[in-house]
Amino acid sequence: MKVKAKLNNLRISPRKVRLVADLVRGLDVADAKHQLHFLIKRSSKSMLKLLNSAIANAEHNFKLKESDLYISELFVNEGPTLKRIMPRAMGRAFHIRKRTSHITLVLEDKEKTEPKEKKEKNKLDKEIDNSKEKTEEVTDKKVKKSVKKEDKKQINKKDK
Repeated sequence: MKVKAKLNNLRISPRKVRLVADLVRGLDVADAKHQLHFLIKRSSKSMLKLLNSAIANAEHNFKLKESDLYISELFVNEGPTLKRIMPRAMGRAFHIRKRTSHITLVLEDKEKTEPKEKKEKNKLDKEIDNSKEKTEEVTDKKVKKSVKKEDKKQINKKDK
């Protein structure tokens, strides 16, 4: 089950927000919360708020447990840029670009994998099936070759 949460028009540049996103991507929810709580970046507070919102969505809408969730996707896109002008000497003007970010967070339930023993058994079964098929092919080829040899011998006997 995938649970999404979005934060649009965050007034921090995407380049700075991506630094925090890269730290947290792929972590369990509890580890990510811990990481964001102690991080000194300005965007970590907004990211923590977004994470808590996504967790609340998962618990309320999909009845998922917080302990079973992890961050499967987290990406930061560029939002609209606010353009400002800074007056400079001799009548010039420099452009200031105040960038914004769109953050998308996707939580996913941890997959319940089958025990290792079953996986190993399945692999062994497949290998055995493959080896049987190969031996059948080899025996078929040998039978065909032997039949051809016998046919040649019979033809040679008839000619004599």
